[in-house]
Amino acid sequence: MNKIYIEKNRVAWNTWTQLHVGSDFYDNEAFLKGKCTLQPTEMEILGDIEGKSILHLQCHFGQDSISLARMGAKVTAVDISDVAIETAKFNAQKSCETVNFICSDVSLLSDIPENSFDIVFTSYGTTCWLPDLMPWGKVINRSLKRGGKFVIVDFHPLVYMLNDNLSDFQYSYFNSGAIIETSKGSYAARESDVEVENVSWNHSMSEIIMSLIENNLNLVSFNEYDHSPYNCFSNLIKVDESVYKMKNKDISIPMTYSLVVTKR
Repeated sequence: MNKIYIEKNRVAWNTWTQLHVGSDFYDNEAFLKGKCTLQPTEMEILGDIEGKSILHLQCHFGQDSISLARMGAKVTAVDISDVAIETAKFNAQKSCETVNFICSDVSLLSDIPENSFDIVFTSYGTTCWLPDLMPWGKVINRSLKRGGKFVIVDFHPLVYMLNDNLSDFQYSYFNSGAIIETSKGSYAARESDVEVENVSWNHSMSEIIMSLIENNLNLVSFNEYDHSPYNCFSNLIKVDESVYKMKNKDISIPMTYSLVVTKR
């Protein structure tokens, strides 16, 4: 059944990619002129990446991957959407940057040599699209050089419990199976009438962390943040550049987190 769900998501992300490329949210025109799309949190954690080999998982249509290449990294990037990968290749060509883009389910990734990357990186809206995190952790471990690090900056599992308005609990914190929904538009194209069926899974922080530890990876740091770098949920207010918080200022919840592990 998971194969059917993953295929549904590939089709969904093909549709969303077509909406996203021309959206104000992604501002692809500014990106092609040189704008860096990486956020301050991941920039600080990644540090100096000049000359580093990086595997970027779930890269969408390649803006962050190309931004990493612009900073001097040697980048391989993976996404399940063939439309996204083709768009990413076009963006890389327009940007005069070299990135090795691969179309694949990240949990089944086998087209790269083992122990070949200094850094594996993924960010914002990643684990929720994976039914099982143990194969994901295995791919990360297999891809990293000894002593290499995995960096994830993502939305906190608590956010995925809430409804679209972030006003009430709607889903379980723990993985209780596939969540099948039909969405109108997307986080980057809210006014679109295009309806897309998609499937997601909620994973707790303990499940995320243990899927890495049990794949021979050592926990280095874990941080939680009370804001989102993007205005991608309803009822958020901008309090600073790349800092959006819930409108109810009396309540503070973790909206994003960062996690760093290294290969033993």
